[in-house]
Amino acid sequence: MNILIEDADSLEYFTINSIWSKNILDAKRFANTGTAFAAAKKEAIGKFNIVGYIMETKQFVNLNHGRGKGLEAVAA
Repeated sequence: MNILIEDADSLEYFTINSIWSKNILDAKRFANTGTAFAAAKKEAIGKFNIVGYIMETKQFVNLNHGRGKGLEAVAA
């Protein structure tokens, strides 16, 4: 299983170049959920998901979620 960071709003994946991509093949893979979670918390994003991706079946498994250093939405 590949462990990835997904932007919860745009559904894009964090890449090795520290950019976001819709292409799952560009996504940076992490050794474990703890490493991915720590990296996501440092990024300038709002809500994120830590997901497991199974290439053979093209299935996603939600493993964790949180909020990065991005601005929170302000209720009007």
